[in-house]
Amino acid sequence: MDLSNNNELGHPISKLDKKFIFYAVGAIIFLLLGYFFFLSTPKDFPEGVMIDIKEGSSLRSISFNLEQNNIIRSRTALETFIVIFGGEKRVASGNYLFERKMPVFEVARRLSEDERHLTLVKVTIPEGFNLSDISKLFTSKLPDFNENKFLSEAEGKEGHLFPDTYFFFITDDEETVLKSMNNNFKKKIVSLQSEITLSGKTEEEIMIMASLIEEESKGDNDREFISGILWKRIALGIPLQVDAEPDTYKEKGLPENPISNPGMKAIEAAIYPKSSSYLYYLHDKDGNIHYAKTFAEHKLNKFKYLKN
Repeated sequence: MDLSNNNELGHPISKLDKKFIFYAVGAIIFLLLGYFFFLSTPKDFPEGVMIDIKEGSSLRSISFNLEQNNIIRSRTALETFIVIFGGEKRVASGNYLFERKMPVFEVARRLSEDERHLTLVKVTIPEGFNLSDISKLFTSKLPDFNENKFLSEAEGKEGHLFPDTYFFFITDDEETVLKSMNNNFKKKIVSLQSEITLSGKTEEEIMIMASLIEEESKGDNDREFISGILWKRIALGIPLQVDAEPDTYKEKGLPENPISNPGMKAIEAAIYPKSSSYLYYLHDKDGNIHYAKTFAEHKLNKFKYLKN
C-alpha cells in the first residue's frame, strides 16, 4: 500500500517547516545555554557573603570582584543589566550582603538601587558634642568603628561635623561616619554663605563663636544675647571669659578653633547677634543665666546666685 499520497494521514513536512523547527530548537538551546552560562546563579554561590565595594570603583572592577567571589557568572551580563537599570554611574560604595542565591539581574538591580540588606543603625548627635563625645557614641553603636582612627582622621574638623540624626549601616566605619557628618555640615553651611559674608566675619570665626554660644546658652533667646555680648567684648578688647574654654580667661579674642560642633540655631545666633546694653553674664547653680551691664552688677549677681 502506498501511504505517501494518503491525505488522511496528514500532510508531509515541507523543507520550509523543517528549517523552522531546526532554527526554533536551535534558538531554544541557545537561550538555555546562554541562561546557564551568563544569567544563572553560579553553582557555588557563597550564600551569606559580604562584598565590599570600594569607593571610586569602576563598573569593570565591581563586576570582576563579583565574578571572583562567585556571585555572578558573566561580567558582561552584570554590566549590561546595571546600565539597563541606570546605575552605571551611581553604584554606591560599601558592604552588600548576599544572603541567598540570586540571578545576575537581581544582583544588578540591588547594586543600582543601593540595596544592601544590612541592618540600619540610628544615631543622634546632640548639638554641642565634640569629637571625643562623637567618637565614644559611635564606638557604642557600630562594631567596626575605631575610636582612635576617627579622632586621628577628624583632626582639624571640630566644628565642621553637623549634629543631626543619622542612619548608618551596621558595617560602616569611622571613615564613612566622618564623611557623612562633614558633608552634611557643608550642605547646611552653604545656604548661609552670603549671610556670613555680610556679617563681616569668616566662616571659621562664625563656627568658633557658634561653638562657644552652644556651650554657654540655654535657649534661643539666650543664644542671641550671649552672641551679642561676646562679639561686643571682642570689639572692646575684653577677654571673653567663657567657662567652657579656660583659655578665654587669659587670651583676648576667639579661641583658635571651635570647641565643639554647634547646631544651626547657634550658628545663626553667631551671624545675627542681639544688641543689648549687657556686657556680663553668669550661670547660677540651676543653669539659669543672669545678665549685667556693669562689672559692679556682675559682682552683685555672683554674690546673689553663686554664694555658697
